Amino acid sequence: MTSTATASSVAEPPPALEVHKTGSGSALGRYILIRFLLIFPTVLILVTLVFFLIRLTGDPITAALGGRLPADQLAERIHEAGYDRPILVQYVEYLGRIFTFDFGTTITDNQPVVQVIATYGTATLELVLYSLVIAFIVGIPLGMVAAALRDRWSDALLRVSAILFYATPVFFAGLVAKLVFGVWLGWLPISGRASVRTELAIGRNGGTGIYLIDAIASGNPAYVQDVLLHAVLPALTLGLLTAGIFLRLVRTNVIGTFNMPYIDAARSRGVREGRLVRTHAYKPALIPIITVIGLQIALMLGGAVLTETTFEWKGLGFQLAAYLGSRDFVAVQGIVAMIAIIVAVTNFAVDIIAAFIDPRVRY
Repeated sequence: MTSTATASSVAEPPPALEVHKTGSGSALGRYILIRFLLIFPTVLILVTLVFFLIRLTGDPITAALGGRLPADQLAERIHEAGYDRPILVQYVEYLGRIFTFDFGTTITDNQPVVQVIATYGTATLELVLYSLVIAFIVGIPLGMVAAALRDRWSDALLRVSAILFYATPVFFAGLVAKLVFGVWLGWLPISGRASVRTELAIGRNGGTGIYLIDAIASGNPAYVQDVLLHAVLPALTLGLLTAGIFLRLVRTNVIGTFNMPYIDAARSRGVREGRLVRTHAYKPALIPIITVIGLQIALMLGGAVLTETTFEWKGLGFQLAAYLGSRDFVAVQGIVAMIAIIVAVTNFAVDIIAAFIDPRVRY
């Protein structure tokens, strides 16, 4: 009798454990579904705002070509594009085209907006990736150092540096970097993605549009060096902006983990403070970094407009600024809509990664 009771009591936990796993999986699935469904209203709100704000200036044809065409030709172009129809009809039709990834045709150079995005988007992607590398390399280690040396003069210096990184306007930081490292010291190129010779060589057989990959594929180290040298100043300018945020986040969260029981236990065993930071405290501090990466991608895409313009980095931001200057609002509307989709999907992916790393996120 006793042995039977004992066996029964031992056999009880597995069903309970299975129920817990099932409940956890259900919570994760519900969280993923909710986050996925939120993509659509997010994109819809952003696209709607851009559509109606642009229409405040009138129709895009008049904005881009008004004063450059006779009145009868201008009216004909407006009618052909459908901009003389009620605004709500235009809005519904525009939403329908977006769902098929038809963002219209630019007015100034008569290109499909999708083609513009495909042509110049790789340059912006490359710049954002460089900038993220800079942000991680600078922000995370310095945040750990600031936490390890908290309340000392070096910690205060790092915190002030983080504020300066974040608060300095991107275009101003870019102009200063060009002046110091390009003009005064002559160390680095100040414009373009590569020299003309390198661009011709790596673009001769097509390529990916990401210059670093194309330069590596060419097998010529000189081309790789040229591409990387041109990327240094733009990547630093945009990357330090995010590095300041990462630094403060890591510092705050590493200090917060110092009060956890397992840190006290490690400290009582004689573990040194430096090892506590490197081995025990930094992993929990990385979770907030992951959760804010989606927001930082949006910030970087916004900063890319000014960075690319400052360094003549011919990416999507550079083209967006050019279309704004020529008042080509069809192109502006399409590029902004695509950026909204990219940001929404990136945030979704980051949220899912964070949920897998930290189960508390899904509740």
